Amino acid sequence: MKSYIAAAIQMTSVPDLQKNLSQAEELIDLAVRQGAELVGLPENFSFMGEEKDKLAQAEVISQETEKFLIQMAQRFQVTILGGGFPVPVSGTAKVHNTALFVDVNGQKLSRYQKVHLFDVNVPDGNTYQESSTVVAGQNLPPVYRSETLGNIGFSICYDVRFPELYRHLAENGTDIIFVPAAFTAFTGKDHWQVLLQARAIENTCYVIAPAQTGTNYNRRQTHGHAMIIDPWGTILADAGDQPGVAIAEIKPTRLEQVRRQMPSLKHRVF
Repeated sequence: MKSYIAAAIQMTSVPDLQKNLSQAEELIDLAVRQGAELVGLPENFSFMGEEKDKLAQAEVISQETEKFLIQMAQRFQVTILGGGFPVPVSGTAKVHNTALFVDVNGQKLSRYQKVHLFDVNVPDGNTYQESSTVVAGQNLPPVYRSETLGNIGFSICYDVRFPELYRHLAENGTDIIFVPAAFTAFTGKDHWQVLLQARAIENTCYVIAPAQTGTNYNRRQTHGHAMIIDPWGTILADAGDQPGVAIAEIKPTRLEQVRRQMPSLKHRVF
């Protein structure tokens, strides 16, 4: 593993596939011009709208999104995580919320289907029922092992509230954890940052958390604050509340230092 620049992209995705892909391309270009070699896009980056509209367009969204990720990785010579988009599930009228990891050659390296679905009545009056359109993944997230970028683990949004998923990643040697999200504005203001820092600290890993921000459609408002956090829990970059990019350096020497100073993973009893 070498030192390199990573980017967590922040978008305001809307119910318009082509508009979202254009916005994503601009932000990938911005990240690469700042030296990024590893780029993460947020959950729902290619489409964020009503559930019925997502289902109606799922086949097109899935195909166009995969094609887009391959093209962007090849064009910009960057490794990209597409942090969550609908992929139709055969034999059902539902989709998997899927993250796809693609290398500079356009090769699909790894895929993760979101396990924890957001079925919550939020105190701001909004109700979310992700399971009404999404089939939960059945497998723990994979760890992709790269000699240059480190061992990279995956998760999506609501997963961040379930520490056992991240302990699985840590036990499998993860150095960098992706948490692409579309966190609600209401829960995000209290929980987003502290949950990300906790996952970084307890697993002594870097966390790269791309995010949605602003008003995406109707009453759906997302929190923003795409972040990159180091293994000590220090926030290295925060994109604020506007579309943009959080950029920071990933350093193997920092990983080694923190794991040497705080070897908590070696001290576990249970």
